Amino acid sequence: MDWQPLTPHRFRLGEGPHWDARDQALYWVDIAGFQAWCLDASGLRQWQLDEPVSAIIPCEHGDALVTLASGVYRLSLNSPRYRPALHRLATPDPVSGNRANDARCDEQGRLWLGTMQNNLDAQGGDLPLERRSGGLFRVEADGSSRQLLAGLGIVNTLQWTADNAALLSADSLDGVIYRYPIDADGELGARQVWADVHPRGDPDGSAMDDQGFLWNARWGGHCLLRLAPDGCVDRVIELPVSHPTSCAFGGPALDILYVTSAAPGDASGRWDGAVLNARVGVSGAPGRRFAG
Repeated sequence: MDWQPLTPHRFRLGEGPHWDARDQALYWVDIAGFQAWCLDASGLRQWQLDEPVSAIIPCEHGDALVTLASGVYRLSLNSPRYRPALHRLATPDPVSGNRANDARCDEQGRLWLGTMQNNLDAQGGDLPLERRSGGLFRVEADGSSRQLLAGLGIVNTLQWTADNAALLSADSLDGVIYRYPIDADGELGARQVWADVHPRGDPDGSAMDDQGFLWNARWGGHCLLRLAPDGCVDRVIELPVSHPTSCAFGGPALDILYVTSAAPGDASGRWDGAVLNARVGVSGAPGRRFAG
């Protein structure tokens, strides 16, 4: 695969790629740089925030959601780079000292948000992880929210099986991806290990292709794993970055895979911190907008 950087920029902790099919736009963030980004036909846009931001997701009725350490906000996409216009929508996590991590909308346009202990200081530098205080929350279009899980380490990968009967979600501290059955009332059942520990890095963010296979970024592993519907490794996709963080299918035919990456102190790849893109031989689904 011919992986190439999408832009010349290199990010401290690139994350959360989201392809919006309606506007043919790619969104992503730099968590440690406190930045949200968008690339579309009009060019590259950026918003500089005052705290860690883990995702930017466009909304059905204008604006975009940004998931910050202090809560979930609507961001005016027309606001200037250094004066982003924010309106708080929800503060789903009641635990002081936590921050948002992986976030994604389901087919109903509800935001599923994973949180973790904040591991970044005021300048985006690393802080030690000392507790498993993260949770999983679901935010409705009106801003109301419900906690689904508690006591988590680092929530990554929020994807649903093809029949929407289960949630696939990683806890990077455990090194595994779990499967949670979704009950008729929308609650999550008892988890089971879906994809176990693998020697090629820890599980980070993921994308689902149209064959029902999960493409999982492996933090520290220089690769993606393509995982079959039963959780077994189908293949290993080598990358020119050492710390890939997440991925999303996009492009007009949804056959381009975009991969975000980080550049920590031990990074050892050619293009660490870049957003990569390549045609990977299969297509996937675009990201879903927030219903609000």
